[in-house]
Amino acid sequence: MMAFPKSPGAGNDSITSLTERVRYLASHLARPTAPDRDRQRHWDEHLFKALIAAYGEGQTGVQTAAFLTALGEGSQDPGLALAVTTHTVLATAPLRSFGTSAQQERYLPQIAAGEWVGGLSLRQTQGAAFASTVSASAADDGWVLSGELEQVVLGNQAHHYLVIAEHSDGSRTAYLIDRDTAGLRVEETSTSAMHSCPWGRLSFDECRVSWEAVVGTVGAAVTETEPLLATLDWVFTSASWLGIMRALIDESLDTARTRDLFGAPLAHSQSVRFLLADLAIQDELAAGLLNRAAAQFVGDAAPSHQEAATARLFIASAVRAVAEGAAQLAGPAASTADGFVERAHRDALFFASTGGGADVLRPVIAASLLGLG
Repeated sequence: MMAFPKSPGAGNDSITSLTERVRYLASHLARPTAPDRDRQRHWDEHLFKALIAAYGEGQTGVQTAAFLTALGEGSQDPGLALAVTTHTVLATAPLRSFGTSAQQERYLPQIAAGEWVGGLSLRQTQGAAFASTVSASAADDGWVLSGELEQVVLGNQAHHYLVIAEHSDGSRTAYLIDRDTAGLRVEETSTSAMHSCPWGRLSFDECRVSWEAVVGTVGAAVTETEPLLATLDWVFTSASWLGIMRALIDESLDTARTRDLFGAPLAHSQSVRFLLADLAIQDELAAGLLNRAAAQFVGDAAPSHQEAATARLFIASAVRAVAEGAAQLAGPAASTADGFVERAHRDALFFASTGGGADVLRPVIAASLLGLG
C-alpha cells in the first residue's frame, strides 16, 4: 500500500476548504490554551483526538501538507503540531508503504480514529546519517532488541512505536512495537522546547518481539523505511512551521499597525516596511518549495530527496529569520502573557536542529546535484 493515495479530489477547491476548516478549528480549540499548555507542559488528549478526526483518512501528500500548515497557523502551537505530524505521518506512512496486510488491518483503523497513538524517535529520521542505538538479534521465536532511544515524540502517550534496530552485520530492520511489550520500558522526559508535546525515552532490555513485528524486509530498512522517514520528516514537519511563520507575519503586521515609536506608528518607518517585505518573501519562497516537495508524494512514486532536503533547509532558516524579525518588532511585548513570538523563537531553534540539521541536509542536496544519491 502507498504512503499517500492518489486522489482526483486534491484540487485547489478541496485544499482551500480543508485549510479553512482546520485553521478555524485549531484557532478556536488549540490557540486559546496554547500558552498555558506550554507553560505547564500539559498534554490535552481530547484536543489531540479532535485534530486527528479533522485530518480524516485518504489525504494526499499535498492535502496533508496543507492540513499541517493550517494547523500550525491556527493553533500557534509548534509542540502540538509536531505530535499530530508524528502520529498521522511519520509513524503511519511507513506502515502504509511497507507493512503487511495483517499489520495494516490491525493498526490503521485504530490509528485513524486516534485510539492507538503512534510514537517515533526523531533520532531515526535523519536518513543515511542515522546511527542506530538499538540492536536486534534473531531468536527462535522472533527478535531480541537491546538499547535506548531518546527524543521519542508522544512518549508515554503512544500505544506503539516505529523502531529501527541494527543487526551485527550492520544492516537494519524496522519494527512496530507495542508499548506493553515485555522488556520495553518507557520513561517520560522533557526538552528545552516544544513543551506542549509529550517526550519520552525507550529502553529495550532483552525486549522480545515476534516475526510479525517487522515492517518491510528484514535488513532492508536502509533502503526502505529510513529514506522514506527522512523525506517525510523534512517535508511534513516543515509544513506546520510554514503555518507558524504565517502566524508570526500576521502578528508582525498587527504590531506595525498598532505600536507607536516616537509618537508615530511603526508602519510609517521605512526600515519596518522593508522588514515586513522580507518576511513576506520568506513565506512565499518557503511555500513554493514545500508544495513542490509535497507533490512528490504521489502513490508509489519515490519522493525526491533533493527537493525534500532543500525545502527543510530553507524553511528552517526562514523560520528563524521570521521569528527574529517578529521579536524585533514586538520588543518587550514578546514576553507578555501570550508569549507566542517568544515561544515560536525558542521552538524554531529546536526545529532547526532536528532532521539532521544543515550538516545532513546540505550533503544530501549536493549528492543529488552530482548524481551520487
